[in-house]
Amino acid sequence: MCGISAYIGFREAYPIVINGLKRLEYRGYDSAGVMIYDGKKINLAKTKGKVADLETIIDKEPEKKLGKIGMGHTRWATHGVPNDVNSHPHASQSGELMIVHNGIIENYDTIKKELQRRGYSFKSDTDTEVLINLIEEVKKTEDCKLGKAVQLALKSVIGAYAIAVFDITKSNEIIVARLGSPIAIGIGEDNSEFFVASDASPFLEFTKNAIYLEDEEMAIIKPGRPAKVRKIRDDSKVEPMIHELQLSLDQIEKGGYDHFMLKEIHEQPKAIIDTFRGRMLVEQNIIKMTSVEENLDKFLNANKIIIIGCGTSWHAGLVGEYLFEDLARIPVEVEYASEFRYRNPIITDKDVVIVISQSGETADTLAAIKLAKSKGAFVYGVCNVVGSSIARETHAGAYTHAGPEIGVASTKAFTTQITVLTLIALKLGQANKSLSKERFKNYIEKMHLIPKQIQELLSIEDKIKEIAAIYKDAKNCLYLGRGFNFPVALEGALKLKEISYIHAEGYPAAEMKHGPIALIDENMPIFVIATNKGHYDKVVSNIQEMKSREGKIIAIVTEGDVTVKEIADYVIEIPETEEALTPLLTTVPFQLLSYYIAVMLGRNVDQPRNLAKSVTVE
Repeated sequence: MCGISAYIGFREAYPIVINGLKRLEYRGYDSAGVMIYDGKKINLAKTKGKVADLETIIDKEPEKKLGKIGMGHTRWATHGVPNDVNSHPHASQSGELMIVHNGIIENYDTIKKELQRRGYSFKSDTDTEVLINLIEEVKKTEDCKLGKAVQLALKSVIGAYAIAVFDITKSNEIIVARLGSPIAIGIGEDNSEFFVASDASPFLEFTKNAIYLEDEEMAIIKPGRPAKVRKIRDDSKVEPMIHELQLSLDQIEKGGYDHFMLKEIHEQPKAIIDTFRGRMLVEQNIIKMTSVEENLDKFLNANKIIIIGCGTSWHAGLVGEYLFEDLARIPVEVEYASEFRYRNPIITDKDVVIVISQSGETADTLAAIKLAKSKGAFVYGVCNVVGSSIARETHAGAYTHAGPEIGVASTKAFTTQITVLTLIALKLGQANKSLSKERFKNYIEKMHLIPKQIQELLSIEDKIKEIAAIYKDAKNCLYLGRGFNFPVALEGALKLKEISYIHAEGYPAAEMKHGPIALIDENMPIFVIATNKGHYDKVVSNIQEMKSREGKIIAIVTEGDVTVKEIADYVIEIPETEEALTPLLTTVPFQLLSYYIAVMLGRNVDQPRNLAKSVTVE
């Protein structure tokens, strides 16, 4: 949530900072701002709206673009409504210090009142302006350099932050610090320049070398010398690890698609292949996952597995519950990360906790990890971003290898998360003999076909577009599924809500009779997953109940289906596969339906209102 882009070095800073903000806009787009230091003064511009609105303002005053040092920010509001004043960067009262900040300062009100008592006044409603004035006050009262002032100030704040701070009186450096919110420092050749960003995407074309600050670390970056990293709490020196980035520019560009979301839907076959590459060896009839094999006893002897996630990741966890219990016969509970830590959960050192997050930075999920670890549980992470906080905080884990996901509404992250969970479930089922050799072999052979089958589904995009055109003006929609596909119904409803702003709810199909059927009339589209495995006959009965009440039925069925085709208004066929693998297929039509409905309604598909890609605050 929120994106930071900053530069100090020998190049013109503005184009680097502004292009960095464009690449980070998926993190928040309520408002945007940029400061450029031209060697004499700070030029500041900020506005409510998107980065494009900011560019329009600055283009009217091109002199404000000149300078070798700059900091920018694109905001997802936490404290203070989205407006010009609340936008970052924020200046201290003297105007000498500037800050950009991601996160939340929870005790900002207490600090603000004390600063007001000392004569400070505030232009905005943000916790960030409080923080920069606190830094200024510490610098003044302690008579210290900026780095020390930042360090001392951060010791007295409660909350989360990723910050970059600039001091016009010492204009050859930028101070960077982190707690609970990610920040990366790109390193130019021979330390001649530095880039600061919420992730590495803004500086990929300039350098492949980056430092990822750990929690409670602070860096002083000054061109011409290596970055100095220290612990905030005790001022101890840290030898930073320099990572070589594996991302490429083409991975974060649209590649000819109208939207990132559509590109990422179409990337799913490749993403799934990348996820099981080297892990699922079909010819040898084995699944090789070192992170599971090294901890096999913990998984097999667990009292229970607890799966934790938020949003789409939680839905993937629900699919995981069906997978683990069906294939490995291990009891599973699925928890919202945001609820888990606050309800005093029963968890012991005999439990395994699997945490799921695309970004690996989700604040609620990170808090859940800390709680689980404090109870002695073994914590296994499933995330997409290499080197993320969840990857570092968990005992072991697996990357999904989905590649960068820029669209706010998650697509390929969901299917690759399910892929990883399927591989783990099959591995455990084989290890504890819940799966026969024949059944195991059948599953991995069918799993191997999934990417090709998704590719086949993507070829009927035009049909899905036609259905979208018919139902785009609906005010409410229902999504129904049973068994493995109940979570897919929830995910389908979520996708529609996220990007089209149409109210939608997901239910187990059989639950319709217990209340929701009262909603059904001729204006209610009902999207039903009715594949030929599992509870097919029961779902058919549920469809007939809704059809008799004039509901409009759009059904996802298995190729060759006859029964549902005769009842439903429209059908979308998916290839035949095992019931446990159907979520990887049934979710794709729902993704495309949501996408095309949103496009037809003129929504901003990649940047839906009020949402951000990475939720790094609680």
